[in-house]
Amino acid sequence: MSTDSFQPLWQPDPERIARARITRFQAWAAEHHGAPADGGYAALQRWSVDELDTFWRAVTEWFDVRFSHPYARVLGDRSMPGAQWFPEATLNYAEHALRAAATRADEPALLHVDETHEPRPVTWAELRRQVGSLAAELRALGVRPGDRVSGYLPNVPQAVVALLATAAVGAVWTSCAPDFGARSVLDRFQQVEPVVLFTVDGYRYGGKEHDRRDVVTELRRELPTLRAVIHIPLLGTEAPQGALDWSALTSADTEPVFEQVPFDHPLWVLYSSGTTGLPKAIVQSQGGILVEHLKQLGLHCDLGPEDRFFWYTSTGWMMWNFLVSGLLTGTTIVLYDGSPGYPDTGAQWRIAERTKATLYGTSAAYVMACRKADVHPSRDFDLSSVQCVATTGSPLPPDGFRWLHDEVRDDLWIASVSGGTDVCSCFAGAVPTLPVHVGELQAPCLGTDLQSWDPSGSPLVDEVGELVVTNPMPSMPIHFWNDPDGSRYHDSYFDTYPGVWRHGDWITLTSRGSVVIHGRSDSTLNRQGVRMGSADIYEAVERLPEIRESLVIGIEQPDGGYWMPLFVHLAAGAVLDEALLNRIKQTIREQLSPRHVPDEIIEVPGVPHTLTGKRIEVPVKRLLQGTPLEKAVNPGSIDNLDLLDFYEDLARKRA
Repeated sequence: MSTDSFQPLWQPDPERIARARITRFQAWAAEHHGAPADGGYAALQRWSVDELDTFWRAVTEWFDVRFSHPYARVLGDRSMPGAQWFPEATLNYAEHALRAAATRADEPALLHVDETHEPRPVTWAELRRQVGSLAAELRALGVRPGDRVSGYLPNVPQAVVALLATAAVGAVWTSCAPDFGARSVLDRFQQVEPVVLFTVDGYRYGGKEHDRRDVVTELRRELPTLRAVIHIPLLGTEAPQGALDWSALTSADTEPVFEQVPFDHPLWVLYSSGTTGLPKAIVQSQGGILVEHLKQLGLHCDLGPEDRFFWYTSTGWMMWNFLVSGLLTGTTIVLYDGSPGYPDTGAQWRIAERTKATLYGTSAAYVMACRKADVHPSRDFDLSSVQCVATTGSPLPPDGFRWLHDEVRDDLWIASVSGGTDVCSCFAGAVPTLPVHVGELQAPCLGTDLQSWDPSGSPLVDEVGELVVTNPMPSMPIHFWNDPDGSRYHDSYFDTYPGVWRHGDWITLTSRGSVVIHGRSDSTLNRQGVRMGSADIYEAVERLPEIRESLVIGIEQPDGGYWMPLFVHLAAGAVLDEALLNRIKQTIREQLSPRHVPDEIIEVPGVPHTLTGKRIEVPVKRLLQGTPLEKAVNPGSIDNLDLLDFYEDLARKRA
């Protein structure tokens, strides 16, 4: 928990609270649906959980969701897994994503930015026209509702067009970023058997061109279900033999036709990181994503037509899908295709400046890298448009909150959010009407009965426990692909507490209603029965300028003992001598507790991550316990497989 005083770092002023969409929603829901008019966000959140059906009906009415066939009731079956949302209703996600074209045809829907950092707009009318043209061509290729359409694409406008055209047809979208190697892509796409593949010839990153034509050739060879391959010449090459050219499929002036599909019809497939086996192929629904993202983006993120929404992401991460959903609120979305730190660490701030982003989202790791690199955003960039900086991917350490407050603006809304690919949304995070406390997420989200439980299933307050959600959310998976009896889905979330979603994070729900995330519970450190989050140790250790990154593992020993090594990747020029070892231990002891001090501090050549940038604690733990590399980790899911040689070698020496 945060050790700061109860004074908030930021408090929204009365005018900001009054104009927030969530404030207007609460007043409207009080008048029309019996929501509490008083008591602020806490009362609204309690009502949204206690009156789940009424709350979600209110969301669909407030955002004017168009049901082409009405629903019989909001929740048919509310048991988890398998909750049934809006039975009998039909709609289309893409239709809602393009609605702003009717009133703001010539305004930008997309701002595309590459490593030149010059934004290029795509208007609402142009986006709608391209989606209409491509959807008609997909139908002409024989693509039908339920067919899978895949994209091996960077974060470019063509990827958004392809997703929306796929959804318009009622087909199922799935994507990987082009920095994924062939094996990683095939581990994902082979599971869902796509009929169409959108590809690029390459991409630009870090000032260099990366040719991916050999990978595309391998994908075509290894995906026998493909009926068509569509070539997008980002590097200017000709379409390979047998491939269709993007421009030919998107040049017609065709009004889009939106297939009206059941609420629970699949919209897209996302993938877990797959560090210990084939990635889970997570299927979410058109209706579930539509209403969940309207709530999350329109109420929690406070986005509307006057906003510009920039989140640094790639098409291989759920945050890209979340970013695209900014279109649902009529918001202009910013697509950045390039390195997060090119030509310098301040790159993302420059993009926020040039696109006049009002909500800028990034990773906690990037914020801490800026702090370490002595970046000064407000001194070097005009960030007057930025109202909110949001972070996810890992908990934002207290120093990250303070740095954003000091170096961007003291009246900045800082939204650390936490959710997961599994729901493509947030369990806790941004609330525009609540104060921000250092090291804490503002509150659980609307409609989400977020609790912290002990092993016996009793709720905890101001104590560390398992993150659980006790009621269904519309964006929870409708199923996993190739999981016919639902056993893999059940075992992923519901095997610990029957009928209750256990996410695998340690959290504290504070008595003031905020949330602290401590890291993954399946890699949690547990010394003498006391549970500790790895994130707390990283936050303390990585303040030291000599430490580039760290990794802490806790391993139960056969004799009942416990070995807790801390691996450190040093900054250039630093040496792990006795003085630095002592400073690391002293820092942990003073800022956390003597129990947090590791048994050993070991220098490593680097810390391995998943392809979406998360430290892989559990696979390293398995390696150190003697599990062979091929069983401990899925090689295609790791950013630098060579780094694992060190940990495997260490395990051999210890054995």
